[in-house]
Formats: sequence, C-alpha cells, structure tokens
Amino acid sequence: MLSELVAGALADASDRRAARSLAEVEADALAAPAPRDAHAALAPAERVKIIAEVKRASPSRGSLAEIRDPAGLAVSYQTGGASAISVLTEQRRFGGSLDDLRDVRAAVELPVLRKDFIAEPYQVFEARAAGADLVLLIVAALEQPVLAELHELIGQLGMTALVEAHSASEVERALEIGAGVVGVNARDLSTFQLDRDLFGTLADSIPAGVIRVAESAVSSPADVAHYRASGADVVLIGEALVTGDDPVATLETFLAAG
Repeated sequence: MLSELVAGALADASDRRAARSLAEVEADALAAPAPRDAHAALAPAERVKIIAEVKRASPSRGSLAEIRDPAGLAVSYQTGGASAISVLTEQRRFGGSLDDLRDVRAAVELPVLRKDFIAEPYQVFEARAAGADLVLLIVAALEQPVLAELHELIGQLGMTALVEAHSASEVERALEIGAGVVGVNARDLSTFQLDRDLFGTLADSIPAGVIRVAESAVSSPADVAHYRASGADVVLIGEALVTGDDPVATLETFLAAG
C-alpha cells in the first residue's frame, strides 16, 4: 500500500511538473513569504500540543468528511488551541490538494504542514511555494540517501521536517539525518494495522531535544492522555476532529486531557 501511495503521488507530481517546471516552482518557493517557525510552535511545554488535520478521506476508512471549506475548518482549529495545522494534499486516496494547503495558509497564523507522500525535490519546492512551514517525510518510503537529501532541502528552504517512523530502526534512521521533529505513527502504512502502544515503545529512543510526535489511533481524550503519559510532546489528530460535530469543542477537550 505504501509503495502504491508513493507511486501515485509521484505520478501526480509529474503531471503538475509538465504544466509547471521545476525551475518555475523553485522560483515561486524562493519568492514566497518566510516560513513560520514550526519547531518553536511545537516545542515541549507544560501541556501537550496538537497538530490538527484537514483530512477528507483515508485508504483505511474511506470517506470521512466532505470539508467544502478547509480554510474555515483550519480557523476553527486555530480557535480551539491547535499549535499547527496539517493538510493532506494527496488526491487519489485522501481527496486533498495543494489548493487546500494554499487556502489554509491564507486563513491562519499557525504553522502549516504539507502531509503527503514526498519522495522528490519537486514536491518540497511545491510545498514551500504553496506556503507550507512543515513537510512530512516517511522513513519507510525513502532510501536513506533520498531521505537525507530531502531533509536537507527542507531545512535549506527554512521549513521544518516532520520525520515519521514506525519502528526502532526507522527512528534510528531519522536521528541519523539530524531530524529535530520525529513522529511515531501507530498505523503501519504497509498493512494499515494500528498499535497505540508503539509510540510508548519507541519514545525512549528519541533523545531529549528532539520533539516527539504521536500520530494516529486517537479517537478520545483518553488516547491523548495515554500518549502524553508515554512522553509525547505533540499529538497529531485527524479523523476524530473531522468526523465530530464541533471541532473547537473536541479540540479543547483533547487539549485538556493532555
């Protein structure tokens, strides 16, 4: 599944590159307003911080929410106390787009994460041109030289990489490239099985000074409390927010639990 998602994301990027060259997108990226300091926004604090996600669908759950107004949803997240906004831009299985990212960037003051299957520099330049402050890199999807190259490029453009791992060896690879923000995803992207305790198993291998992000398997305040007790500085939440009736109230409840 992960290989399929990466291949689809690269094919879609190739289509966009045919319409707008790497040189053009790179120029747009370099001309964009300076990115916000996502590392500072997510730094450890007395209570947990939340990255709230704009997410229409997923391969495991199918359609989640229509989200006609991603910018309005992001404003609600900002009102509710989120520290950053994640925007799914993958279109085939998640129903997202770079237009969603642009709309959210224009609507909020918080750092914005481009969450996609990033595997080449063109996608990183796209992210910066669209206003992203953070970019997701999935260790399992990338060979180590490519992971290091993309991580370096993200930093050169002033953005922050959220480097996502699913095992001890992948955490080690993230640290090897100097990742300052490491996520542990409870969902194995090869099988889509969930393990809420995976974060706690790996947290101690992420050293002090590196921001620890718990991802997936959050459906209630108790899940946030569980991750916080296991050492999470930040929790990324998507489905529980987009499927609820009141994202502001839901977010406030999750924050209180952490």
